[in-house]
Amino acid sequence: MSANSSTLPGGTWSLGDLTVTRFGYGAMQLAGPGVMGPPADRDGALAVLREVVDLGITHIDTADAYGPRVTNELIREALHPYPGSLHVVTKVGATRDEHGGWPPARRPDQLRRAIDENLESLGVSELDLVHLRLGDAAGPQPGSLAEAFEALVDLQKQGLIRHLGVSNATADQVAEAQSIAPIVSVQNMYNLAYRQDDELIDRLAAENIAYVPFFPLGGFTPLQSDALSSVADRLGSTPMSVALAWLLQRSPNILLIPGTSSVAHLRENVAGAGLSLSEEDLAELDRIGR
Repeated sequence: MSANSSTLPGGTWSLGDLTVTRFGYGAMQLAGPGVMGPPADRDGALAVLREVVDLGITHIDTADAYGPRVTNELIREALHPYPGSLHVVTKVGATRDEHGGWPPARRPDQLRRAIDENLESLGVSELDLVHLRLGDAAGPQPGSLAEAFEALVDLQKQGLIRHLGVSNATADQVAEAQSIAPIVSVQNMYNLAYRQDDELIDRLAAENIAYVPFFPLGGFTPLQSDALSSVADRLGSTPMSVALAWLLQRSPNILLIPGTSSVAHLRENVAGAGLSLSEEDLAELDRIGR
């Protein structure tokens, strides 16, 4: 299978002055079990990343905390020096502990260290886009992001970061970030069955700000729904393909970053996301998360 950025499902989107394919790739699954340690099949992981570029995908999502450092180092090994069209997006604001947890790391000194580590592990002098990860493993949590976000703005002014975004954020935190500096994207959990950000997505679309759903297929608990299976059966497709296609048709500012450690599965995701859903299909699917 071959493709390019103009034929991938969903076309392209502008993250500030960066153009990316709406169908992207999330690198988290390239690390070992629990997103800790190296992959069982290192050559396979490198092959997936090279296939990402061969398919014309120009948006890779990662974080130095994945592994930690594992996915960033795989990306560098597979793809550096990076094609000019490829944009690697990372996030900071959490680290890893010996139990595989994700303790917050949002003090200014911790954020500076995280930016330096991302620059080093990816082998770049400027990061295309950095998301500030908020909340915790349970989801977004209320509270001001000002100190942490202002620290990233300072690093942006120093030329280390091109664009900023927020992740795992409440709508109020998104608005607070926007009051401090421009953002180009919001990365939150969202899928057919988890629809808490519907209003936020629509507001961001009106402002030409991207919304990047993580766990678009349910994450560690894959989506299960009779309605989803029914639509998939009717279309002769799979529930996961329908879920990806629904996201692309949900709003033009949604960017997909489904992850996989398999070249075959990557190709299946690309093909599946291009599925055309009718108004009847969309109405049936829309009831899932309501």
